[in-house]
Amino acid sequence: QVQLVESGGGLVQAGDSLRLSCAASGRTFSGYLMGWFRQAPGKEREFVAAMSWSGTMTEYADFEKGRFTISRDNAKNILYLQMNNLKPEDTAVYYCAADGEFDSSHYYRPAYWGQGTQVTVSS
Repeated sequence: QVQLVESGGGLVQAGDSLRLSCAASGRTFSGYLMGWFRQAPGKEREFVAAMSWSGTMTEYADFEKGRFTISRDNAKNILYLQMNNLKPEDTAVYYCAADGEFDSSHYYRPAYWGQGTQVTVSS
């Protein structure tokens, strides 16, 4: 059974940084995409970032504007999301995602999801 467990969320102030981690287990994710989504209260889940197995392909949502960096440690099956200069509008539950593919509209459709970690940014 595939498990994705996020950690690293918390309550921070505007301008602070956080690094989220996602530990994957249950199977090898060799060759597969992994990424992050988020869902703010009252809003739909939205794409944040994705990365290929090799790291040669990364995709980011436009709203990040260089503040977020996705990375992965394939030897440990861990995915990271470094978030800098956080803003109150970044407040959301952040979800790790794995496998799946980009569809014909170039939107990432994962096969597996984590349970999420809460990030709250105060002004």
